[in-house]
Amino acid sequence: MHMKKLTYIIVAAAAMIAPAAFGASQRSPHVGALAPYSYPENRAPRPDIAFMPDGTSYAERSADNRKIVIKDIATGKEKEVLFDLDRTRETTLPAFDGFIVSPDASKVLVWTGVESIYRRSFTAQYYVYEVRSRLLKPLSKTHARQRDPLFSPDSRMVAFVAPDNNIYIAKLDYETEVAATTDGAARSVINGAADWTYEEEFATTSLMAWAPDNLTFCYVRFDESAVPTYSLPVYEGTCDRRTEYALYPGEMSYKYPVAGQPNSTVSLLSYDIETRKTKTVDIPGSPCYIPRIAYGPKPSQLMVATLNRDQNRYEIFAVNPKSTVSRSVYTEDSKAWIEPEAYEALHFGENSFVVAGSSEGYTRFYEYSYSGAKIKALTPAHCDATAYYGTDALGNHYFQTASPTPMDRTVQRLDRKGITSAVSKTAGTSGATFAPGCNFMLLSFSDITTPPTYTINRADGKQVSVLLDNKDYADRTASMLGKKEFFTFTSGGYELNGYMVKPRDFSASRRYPVIMSQYSGPGSQSVLNSWSLDWEAYFASQGYIVMCVDGRGTGGRGTEFRTAVYKDLGNLETVDQVAAARYAASLPYVDAARIGIYGWSFGGYEALMCASADDCPYAAAVAIAPVTDWRYYDTVYTERYMLTPQQNERGYNDASALLRALHLSCPLLMMYGTADDNVHPANTLQYVSTLQSLGMMCDMFVFPNMNHSINGCNARAVVYAKMLQFFDSKLK
Repeated sequence: MHMKKLTYIIVAAAAMIAPAAFGASQRSPHVGALAPYSYPENRAPRPDIAFMPDGTSYAERSADNRKIVIKDIATGKEKEVLFDLDRTRETTLPAFDGFIVSPDASKVLVWTGVESIYRRSFTAQYYVYEVRSRLLKPLSKTHARQRDPLFSPDSRMVAFVAPDNNIYIAKLDYETEVAATTDGAARSVINGAADWTYEEEFATTSLMAWAPDNLTFCYVRFDESAVPTYSLPVYEGTCDRRTEYALYPGEMSYKYPVAGQPNSTVSLLSYDIETRKTKTVDIPGSPCYIPRIAYGPKPSQLMVATLNRDQNRYEIFAVNPKSTVSRSVYTEDSKAWIEPEAYEALHFGENSFVVAGSSEGYTRFYEYSYSGAKIKALTPAHCDATAYYGTDALGNHYFQTASPTPMDRTVQRLDRKGITSAVSKTAGTSGATFAPGCNFMLLSFSDITTPPTYTINRADGKQVSVLLDNKDYADRTASMLGKKEFFTFTSGGYELNGYMVKPRDFSASRRYPVIMSQYSGPGSQSVLNSWSLDWEAYFASQGYIVMCVDGRGTGGRGTEFRTAVYKDLGNLETVDQVAAARYAASLPYVDAARIGIYGWSFGGYEALMCASADDCPYAAAVAIAPVTDWRYYDTVYTERYMLTPQQNERGYNDASALLRALHLSCPLLMMYGTADDNVHPANTLQYVSTLQSLGMMCDMFVFPNMNHSINGCNARAVVYAKMLQFFDSKLK
């Protein structure tokens, strides 16, 4: 106790002697300079529109977040004001954060007061606006906050999930509210909304569906009572200060299943609107996961996508919610894992549905009848299909592919004669959002030299109007960019794609330090012909060459290339990243003794693996929010690629950065947020503990109360400034 008092006195005295000098000496000049290169300041503007149900107009939110205007798609001319906070009756708001137009366009849901739950989910205060009467009223009189509201097809009802984890149905005509469920409970039962793993790994926040006749409402129930609870400390902090924790920390607790541990038990239920009775629907085989539910064209066709725990068997059932009879209409078995596109790209039309499969060497979209008969393949056999948009009245199908190279994204059409043609530029990255009916689309485009542009186009690709050309943004950022170019080299018999960002004043007669940037996670791609303004450009201005390579396991290259890492994460990825460093070292303008590696999340994990590789070529490594042992990460993601630790103990051991810590052979900086609900701080802390036990050390910087993204309160700029400071000290 006495020693602690003495230490406090010394520290306090030092602070009193020269606080200003100390602060000045520690303040990086790069933090302010990096802000324009960091999220959110580096984002290019994008239009905020939503296509209307008629397929001939779109709704656009005003810049002051107070008005929604309807414009004609073909002409771009304003047709009417759909919503105006200056003209609402009964309720007034200073502004709104977002909106949803009802299926018949008679009502608008607006919300304000957003409070995040996890990465995608949030609660807010929702209001219903009657277009004809201009009445604006709270969605619920009994629940101050709601999440995941869903209009019924006739626009007369809205289902939502309340903070008590129950589903309520607001009957708008009568201004009444009915509890569809009553068993919801915190950290126990969730009705309709997704649990943490579904939100993070299945990219959905809710699993609810209305029948086309408005008489049945179906949902997935999560029983997470057997899932272990994870707790993270919460401190007072200075960004969004939590004064209640000024003296003692608080706690954020939630259910998080790590690999091999129990998942939420999911069940499918149907609720009868008229009788208010609930039925449980038994799915054959009792699947572990239900990543999607959606209705086909008939009330008797609830389509349910299912996965086994190993995620190598995918099955779609057509369910009659009234009789609870289920019928299998599609099955795919994989030697590795089922690609997320299989359920993310599901599309249910009037006479058929579209699903993604990867059994023929590439991810392709296929059309099936509701009886389960395969009709045809919709996408080419030589490239990965990456998004499905829909079909028009003539039977043309619209989709996106990783073509003509894996680094590009092209919007294409398959016509009734079976001819595939591009309806966007083929070089660069194009993506689309189609209006109902698929006669028009919002088309986005960018490449490595062109910031995103947004145009309204006809389905055949002909441009109708320019919504946003981002010329001002392009002019403002032109001087910030480095020289970005693509390259290829060979590793393990594969030609790998990469890019490098050179200083604007690059000279081939100089020898530059290099930072290898990578993510490397399965199915991901970092090397894309698309716009990016990030820390790489700033680091290039500071005399670095930044290089990035997509090694084996990454996406856009077909099934064999992607699944080469199955049950063996961290092995081939490391081989390829080490080979990339050796390729960099062979270039005449690179100093082979000054090559570093950086990564975030999976990329942080891979940075650790590379820094401990045999004959490591790196002089320094930075790992941000890294996984350090796959036993610490969630079930859905980890087991998709590794199975469980019980099934694949050797694979988990070989993939553990902890078990390779002894071989760490270069200086290391680790950073993380203390409120990271995704990759828990325990990953970094256990790695540091391992180093400590071995008599080894690393540098570390911690961001209190920050999550996996480390955003807000200058945090992202500080991340990059700290990284630059570290690399400067080791590579210059």
